[in-house]
Amino acid sequence: MHSKNHEFKVGTFECIVIKDAVNAYENPVSLLFCNAPQEQLTQILQEHGIELEQWSEWVSPYICLLIKTGLHNVLVDTGIGSIFPPAQGDLMQRLKAIAIEPDDIDIVLITHAHGDHCGGNVDSEGMAAFKNARYIMHKAEWEFWTSENVLTQPQNEWMVPVVNRNLEPLRDRFDLIEEDTRVVPGVELKCAPGHTPGHMVVLISSGGEQLWYMSDAFLHPIHIEQPNWYAEVDIQPEQTVITRNSLLNKVGTGQSLIQCFHFPYPGLGHIKRNRNGYQWHPLTIEEKE
Repeated sequence: MHSKNHEFKVGTFECIVIKDAVNAYENPVSLLFCNAPQEQLTQILQEHGIELEQWSEWVSPYICLLIKTGLHNVLVDTGIGSIFPPAQGDLMQRLKAIAIEPDDIDIVLITHAHGDHCGGNVDSEGMAAFKNARYIMHKAEWEFWTSENVLTQPQNEWMVPVVNRNLEPLRDRFDLIEEDTRVVPGVELKCAPGHTPGHMVVLISSGGEQLWYMSDAFLHPIHIEQPNWYAEVDIQPEQTVITRNSLLNKVGTGQSLIQCFHFPYPGLGHIKRNRNGYQWHPLTIEEKE
């Protein structure tokens, strides 16, 4: 296993978790739990070993996924790329470490258009980074972020370079879907709006096993325990809560493997019901640096 790549199987499918980058966010309480009652939040943070007054920074990995079905190489999200210097995505190097060249990827699934999920769509010359790939995203996501009315709003200014560099040049290459879609046998895109209007999750099924790639439906493990606590970056807060609870009802038996883009590496684990609701049970591995 190469550093920052974790390989495992879902049925007969080979899956590789790829840590594209790591980023630190200031003011994590207001960012992640902007509607949480402070007394309850203080208690739950302490249960997670976090002191509210001392929590000044949230360090998050960006975790992409490669699915090798035997017939297709499906890449889920492309990381941050070089869209926000000095941050630099490491996706291409991580793929090469497992002998995967960009031209080997034939399908790219973009769960939503935030820059840390689509920043690697293009190469240094602004061309498609994965020249043989069909790019797929929800139509509502595309229409929202390419709308002039949306991009001219002050809170969305940071998305202008993302759209101009990582979406618009690939307009003719994108397939825009409007409903749950089977991409290839065993790989399905599922509508999961809220974090963004066209946010999607990916269901991977093979040999009686399942992996749910949740992307940003849950940003922090506490969101599994407290699904009604939304983040500043959840564009549709009420829909976010509805989507989370629906997903929890689907996977709360603990049988399916779960991956979350921003959870501690490798972002894999299970969600299990308990008497208070649900809890995250992470899968731990030895990471070789």
